[in-house]
Amino acid sequence: MKNPNRSHQFLEGERIYLRGICLSDVTASYERWMNDPDVMAYLESRFYPHSQGGLRDYVGNILNDKSNVFLAIVLREGDRHIGNIKLGPIDWIHRFADVGISIGEKDCWGKGYATEAIRLMVHYAFTKLNLHKLTAGCYDANRGSEKCFQKAGFSIEGRRKSHYFCEGSYVDAILLGILNLEKSKTDL
Repeated sequence: MKNPNRSHQFLEGERIYLRGICLSDVTASYERWMNDPDVMAYLESRFYPHSQGGLRDYVGNILNDKSNVFLAIVLREGDRHIGNIKLGPIDWIHRFADVGISIGEKDCWGKGYATEAIRLMVHYAFTKLNLHKLTAGCYDANRGSEKCFQKAGFSIEGRRKSHYFCEGSYVDAILLGILNLEKSKTDL
């Protein structure tokens, strides 16, 4: 059976597409991701248990927040929702936003889906929203996330020493960024 959400594709990639997240996406699988210690190992939301009701409230609130773009990452083959990506909050005055991503389905880790999703979001942010800069951050211990952002064109801009408590010790925060070089050229 064809997924009815497929008609709401937002950004189309080679192996994935991004579409607006829906309350109907908050399923038992979504709840499982949000309570899985491996999936949540480097996310701040790991400190709290998550229920489907609480997740529906979160999704409902973010859908009404015009300073965020919150999208489902879906495999083109099989229309399988494997994670989420968020752009925001968007600072419309200074024209920047943060990018956050999570691949919830562990069998999809290490296959380049996160990098592809980040590239799609970067393209959208720069060509459609005309943003000047995107930022991201990760724990120093989260090499996978750091590599995904770098493959998508982000550069390490800085490091906050001993910023996060992770697995019994403090680790650095890695700060990443990417500039809209086309916009920068026209601003000169």
